[in-house]
Amino acid sequence: MRIFIIIWLGQTVSIIGSGMTGFAFTIWIWELTHQVTAIALFGLFAQLPQVLIAPIAGFIVDRWNRKYLMIVGDTVSGVVAIAVLLLYSTTHLQLWHLYLAVAIQGIFEVIQELAYSTSISTMMPKQHYSRVSSLRFLADYGSSIIAPTLAGILYSVIGLVGILIIDIVSFVFAVTTVLGVHIPQPSMTTVNIQSFTNWKQEIYFGWHYIAVRPSLLAMLVLAFVFTFAYDFGLSIHSPMVLALTGNDAKVLGTLASAAGIGGIVGVLLINTWGGFKRRIDGVLLGMIGVGLGKIIFGLAKTPLIWIPAQFCSSLNFPILGSSCDAIWLTKVNPQIQGRVFATLKVVTLIASTVAYLIAGPLADYIFEPAMMPDGSLVPILGWIFGTGKGSGMAVLYFISSLGMLLIGLSGYAFRTLRDVETILPDYDANTALRK
Repeated sequence: MRIFIIIWLGQTVSIIGSGMTGFAFTIWIWELTHQVTAIALFGLFAQLPQVLIAPIAGFIVDRWNRKYLMIVGDTVSGVVAIAVLLLYSTTHLQLWHLYLAVAIQGIFEVIQELAYSTSISTMMPKQHYSRVSSLRFLADYGSSIIAPTLAGILYSVIGLVGILIIDIVSFVFAVTTVLGVHIPQPSMTTVNIQSFTNWKQEIYFGWHYIAVRPSLLAMLVLAFVFTFAYDFGLSIHSPMVLALTGNDAKVLGTLASAAGIGGIVGVLLINTWGGFKRRIDGVLLGMIGVGLGKIIFGLAKTPLIWIPAQFCSSLNFPILGSSCDAIWLTKVNPQIQGRVFATLKVVTLIASTVAYLIAGPLADYIFEPAMMPDGSLVPILGWIFGTGKGSGMAVLYFISSLGMLLIGLSGYAFRTLRDVETILPDYDANTALRK
C-alpha cells in the first residue's frame, strides 16, 4: 500500500498539472474560434492515436517493465508540454500544433495508463481492488476541484505560459516518485507470452480472450455504449456552459469543482462503505445515477441547478468506475491484463472518438441553428430548452444523458451481464481450490 500511495501521489500531482493545462487550452481554443467543433477536435486528436496504439501498448505492457513504461510516458508528455510552451512564447503556436501535441501525448499516455492500471493487481490483494481503484478516481476528481479553480484564476494572471510551466514541473514530480519505488512484475510464461514472431497473435489476444467469455463481452459492450453516450455529452459540455453564460470561465470552473467535490464524496463512500457486494450493481446503478444527474443539468438554465446536478452526477462515478475496475481485475490474470485491458481501452476510445467526431458538427450545423429564435425545432423544444446560443447544445446534452440512464436500466435485462460475477470465475479460483 505504501508503494501504491507514493505512485498515486506523483500521478495525482501530474493529473492536476495536466488538468490545468487542458482547462486553459479549452478557454484558448474557444476564444480563438468560438466553435464547438474546434474543441471537439481537441479531444478527437487526443484519442484517435490511442485507438491505434492501444493494442500494441497492451502487448508492450505485458512484456516490458511497467515501472519504466510509466516513466517514459510521463517524460514524453513533459517534453511535449515544453515544445508547446516554446511555440506559444514565440507567438508561433497554431491550432494544428496543439492537435499534434495532444496526439503525441495521447500515444504515450495510453502506455503509461495501462502500465499503471495493470500494476495494481501485482501490488495489492484482490479484496482491496475497489478501494485502490477508488483512490485513482480521487486523484481525478481532486484534480477537477483544484485544476479548474487554479487555472481559472491563474489564466488571467500568468497566462498559458505560467500554466504550462506548472504542468512541466508536475511531470517531473511524477517521474521522480516512480523512480524511487519498486513495482512488482508478473511472472512471464510461455503459455501467456508468445515469441516476437507471433506479435500479430499477441495484439489480437485480448479480443479473442474477451470474445470467448460472453460475460466479459457483455461488459465490453456496456463500456462501449455508455462511453459513447457520456463523451457525446462531455464534448459539448464546456462550449454549452460558455455559450449560455456569455463566456464566463468562472462558472465553468465552479462546475468542474462541483464535479470534483462530488467525486471525492463518492470515493469516501466507497472507502467507508466498501461498495456493493455485487459489484455489477455498482456499475449499473452508478450509470443510472450519472444519467439522472445529467438529465437535470441539461434541462436547467442556471448555475443554481447546474452545480448540485453536477455534484450528484459525479458522486456516482467512483462507485461506477471502481466497481467496473474491480470486476476486470478480479476476472483477468495479471499476466495478460495488459493485452486484455488494451482491448477494453481500444473499445472505449473508439466510442469516445466517434462521439467527439459526431457531436461537434451536430451542434454547430444542425441543433444550434435549429434552436435559434426562428429555428425549426423552437416550436417543439423551445419551451423546454429556450432559444439562442447554447440551446441546441442543451438538447443534445439532454439526449446523451437520457441515453446513459437507459443503458444502466437495460443492463439488468441481460443475465450474461447481470450475473457476470457468478458466471465467470475469478482468475485465481483454481489456485484457491488447490490450496
